[in-house]
Amino acid sequence: MNISELILETKKPVFSFELLPPLRGNSINQVFNTIDRLKEFGPKYINITTHHSENIYKEDKDGVIRKVNVRRRPGSVAIAAAIQNKYGIRAVPHIISQGFSKEETEYALIDLAFLGVTDLLLLRGDTKKLDVEQRKMDCHTYASGLQEQVNNFNKGIALDGSAISAPETPFTYGMACYPEKHEESPNMESEIFYTKMKADNGADYLVTQMFFDNQKYFDFVERCRAEGITIPIVPGIKPIHLRNQLNILPKVFRTEIPEDLARELRKCKTDTDAVEVGVEWCLLQSKELMRHNVPGIHYYALGATESIYRVAREVY
Repeated sequence: MNISELILETKKPVFSFELLPPLRGNSINQVFNTIDRLKEFGPKYINITTHHSENIYKEDKDGVIRKVNVRRRPGSVAIAAAIQNKYGIRAVPHIISQGFSKEETEYALIDLAFLGVTDLLLLRGDTKKLDVEQRKMDCHTYASGLQEQVNNFNKGIALDGSAISAPETPFTYGMACYPEKHEESPNMESEIFYTKMKADNGADYLVTQMFFDNQKYFDFVERCRAEGITIPIVPGIKPIHLRNQLNILPKVFRTEIPEDLARELRKCKTDTDAVEVGVEWCLLQSKELMRHNVPGIHYYALGATESIYRVAREVY
C-alpha cells in the first residue's frame, strides 16, 4: 500500500512527520530517538530529508587553500531502509534534483528498489549553496525532470535509454506545493499551473511547504480543486521553538507569520517562552485542520520533536 492509498483509506487525518538526518559522525540513534518519542501516535509514514554536498575552502597544513567537497549529513537511502526495517513504518526519502547528477539519482533508485523502499518525495532542493561548478552538473533543473526519470525507471527504461528490468514494486511519489507560492513563481496562477502539471505527470499526492495561516492552505486547496487537481494535498506545519524563527522562517521558507503569532513571539524573553507560543499556535492550527477533515497533517520536526509530541497528544 503506497502513501496515497494509506491517506485515502484512513478514516481520520493521518499523522506523519519529517526527519533531518544527523550531522556526519553522529549516530542513527538520534533518528531512532525521535521516532520512539512520536511513534505512539501511529505515524503512517516518515519523511527523511536529503542534502547535497557543499564545496568549501580549507587551509591545509602547508597554508595552501584548497577546495574540498563536503557532505555534512548521511544520505537518505540507508536511513530510510533502517527505519522501515526497524519500525515497519513507510519511510519516504527525499530525492532532489539540484546537487545530484542524473546518474546519482539512477543509482539511488536502484538501491531503493533493492531495499524495498518504494515511496519517494521528489523535490528540486535548495539551490542557494550550490557553487558555479555544482550548477554545471548534469542534473535535472526542476523536479519535473525527476518525475520523468522515475516514471521511465518504473517502465524499465534506464537513464541512457536502454532497457532494464522494471522494479517489482513501482515507485510512487509525492511532490511539494506552495500555498503562499514558490519564491520563483511570478504569481499564484503560475503556481497552480505547475502544481497541476505535477499531478498530471504522475504525483500521487502533494505536501505543502510549512505555513502558519490555515486560511492560505484552505484557499490554495480550493483553487487546486477548481483546476481539476484531485490528488490529496497534505498540509505541512511546524511548531516554532526558537525566538529567532520569527525572522528566519520567513526568510528561508518564504512563509508569512500572522501578526497574532508574531506579536506573541515578540513578547518572548527566552526560547523557552517561544516554545510555549509555538506549541499553542501549532495546536490551534492542528485542531482547525482536523475539523476540516484534511487528508493528514505532516509535521516538520527539525528540532521540535518535543513540541510535536505535545501537539499530537492533544489531537491524535
